[in-house]
Amino acid sequence: MIDPSCSLTSNDTHVMGTISINTCGTEMEEEGDFIIFRNSISSFDAPSAIITRRGQVKIGFSCQYPKVVDVYSHYLNKKSDYIFTEVNFGSFGYVFEVFTDSNFATAVAPETYPVEYQLLDMIYMGIKAQSTLSNTRLFVESCRATPTGNPKSIKYYDLISHGCNVDETIKVYPGSLTDFNFEIQAFKFTGELDEVFISCAVILCEASNPNSRCNQGCVNSTSSRRKRESGLETASHFLTQGPFRVARDGQRRSGERLNDDSETVSSSNKQTNVGTFVLAGLLIVSLVLLVGLIFYRHQRTRTLSQQNLLF
Repeated sequence: MIDPSCSLTSNDTHVMGTISINTCGTEMEEEGDFIIFRNSISSFDAPSAIITRRGQVKIGFSCQYPKVVDVYSHYLNKKSDYIFTEVNFGSFGYVFEVFTDSNFATAVAPETYPVEYQLLDMIYMGIKAQSTLSNTRLFVESCRATPTGNPKSIKYYDLISHGCNVDETIKVYPGSLTDFNFEIQAFKFTGELDEVFISCAVILCEASNPNSRCNQGCVNSTSSRRKRESGLETASHFLTQGPFRVARDGQRRSGERLNDDSETVSSSNKQTNVGTFVLAGLLIVSLVLLVGLIFYRHQRTRTLSQQNLLF
């Protein structure tokens, strides 16, 4: 390398190494619409060698990057329909939607994702179970918020846990055995995390069986739960909805501040103009008085001179 302290590895066919673009003597230059980083690989003789029969080898290489690139961002609308198949329940599914209000009648349109909100707004969500079996009951065992679409993210915030409401703002609305509608006050993760995903673990049970997890309801710990009985309930499945994002209204507020600043500047300009006119007027008056005073003194001096000549 240009910097001899950097070394590479090699085999019979390749020379290999990983370097940063600002180390090992790498040189940067501009060429048209590109920035180019150049370096070279040079062979060397063994320090203990007295003679050599090999010529020096120097291989130059470079990487180029465009100065301007177009960056595109897109959001993958989270699917709202989930279909599963289990031996004792056959095919069944869930629909997880975000709604516009507490009537839970109008779902947020898919093309409007990510769902934007203001902090402290209420967010309305609903889960509906669908099954060919008529005697079923939906149970939401847990719901959690994560900064990504992975419900098992290391960073998370529990909304519902073990069937118990955890977040103080969550409200569950009454409904049918296969509906679960709830609202929660909008929030965001601290730091630079802009998005929130909501994931819920759901179970479908035989509604008439008192031993199912659905009928067990809220339990304070996992130790209170009994082993899942096959045939009475399905396995737990995660449903994810989002992303949710705090609305960016800074531009509008900046515009409001800009208008205020403009009004202040305009008022200041008006005051400045008035002051300028006053100063100009005083200056003109002063000049007129000065000219008058000079003329008066000149005339008086001339008159005195004439009187002296007469005497």
